[in-house]
Amino acid sequence: MHAKDERDSVSADLKARSVSRAQGVDRVRALQRVLYRCAKQDRDRRFHALFDKVARSDVMLRAWGEVRANRGAPGVDGITIEAVEDSGVGDFLDVLADELRAGSYRPRPLRRVHIPKPGRPGQTRPLGIPTVADRVVMAAARIVLEPIFEADFHPVSYGFRPRLSAHHALETIRTTVNRGGMWVLDADIHSCFDEISHAALVAQIERRVSDRRVLKLLRGWLRAGVFEGGIVSAIEAGTPQGSPISPLLCNVALHVLDEAWATDGQRLGVLVRYADDLVVLCATKERAVKARELAATVLATLGLRLHPEKTRIAHLARGAEGFDFLGFHHRVRESWKRRGRWYLQKWPTPRAMASIRGKIRERTDRRLAMLPLEQVVENLNPVLRGWGAYFRYGNSARKFEAIDHYVNQRLAMLASTKHGLHGWNWTTRFNHRWVTSLGVHRFSGTVRPTTAYAGR
Repeated sequence: MHAKDERDSVSADLKARSVSRAQGVDRVRALQRVLYRCAKQDRDRRFHALFDKVARSDVMLRAWGEVRANRGAPGVDGITIEAVEDSGVGDFLDVLADELRAGSYRPRPLRRVHIPKPGRPGQTRPLGIPTVADRVVMAAARIVLEPIFEADFHPVSYGFRPRLSAHHALETIRTTVNRGGMWVLDADIHSCFDEISHAALVAQIERRVSDRRVLKLLRGWLRAGVFEGGIVSAIEAGTPQGSPISPLLCNVALHVLDEAWATDGQRLGVLVRYADDLVVLCATKERAVKARELAATVLATLGLRLHPEKTRIAHLARGAEGFDFLGFHHRVRESWKRRGRWYLQKWPTPRAMASIRGKIRERTDRRLAMLPLEQVVENLNPVLRGWGAYFRYGNSARKFEAIDHYVNQRLAMLASTKHGLHGWNWTTRFNHRWVTSLGVHRFSGTVRPTTAYAGR
């Protein structure tokens, strides 16, 4: 299909459904539905006319909303979200759209920062921060490209996809193991976001996209370079980790692995992939070994490799071994209700526990003793609620109780410092009743064994 025919086809489809602002229909969502349907109906179709949709005012405005909601630090130009709001969002987006249409838009290098690894004191991971302008254009491109590739993605992929979450992946693991998948390939892709081959990634994108201006945009972001220590370094491989489009690019690249599993891997076991984190649940050790070989072979075509020290095969039967995935430790345990029956259970990993303790410690530091305790609790509760909402599904009761005790201790220490008292006083004066009276979010009693959609 030629570019003009494609534009006419999409425009006619939109008009046929009367997608106009006046009728209160979300035009961006309507565009995404049309793109998804066109891609779903013709698996070999390549889209020629996408760039004009990236620069559309409503798409750019939606992209700005996403970037603004995520906040984030400024890029190499030093321009912040607040600065854009102060100077005028409308003018900012108009200038950006004009640059795109005129072909004068150029991606800026990423600002390299090193952030602490959760639960790993002293360890950091590099993060590349695009400018606010680049983040908006990346988000706009993702809005347009995502429905096209969603039409191809397999159900084994759960990460950063519409209407899917980590808990869907975790539920698949639970049901598969309980049905006999007792051998697990616990795989770790070595530096996935940093080592993906640009050529292999672009080749995957070109299966669906032939719009030269969109491809030029993507190549520009991949090759923008990294600014660190006053020097701009070229990027030979990898995706701009931390950018709005990076998760989509990761899924597009690793779709090769999902495809291989749909054809050759199904007989080996069930693949569960969340972005670059994956496990394969197998019935026998032999199948798990072959699954590791297949995964290594497919990943090599993308310039990727399995981490030799972090990739292993675990045997779950009767709790022999366990594995960590998506923040949970998974291990088979005997049911206390039905003796002789063994089921997969999960609870927060030591890293997850260390991470929440670190955040609690930071928000109850003794330097905050001059603040009212109610203000400290107000700052602490959102962190507790967010962590608890994620880990409440499973068998986290004991871990939740431990965190409740830790919060009690930290607030008692802070209160003792505030009032000039010696010791913690958390079992006497600043006890459980006292903490509860402060309105602290409590974890005890909030655990749900399975997710709300477990029976679907």
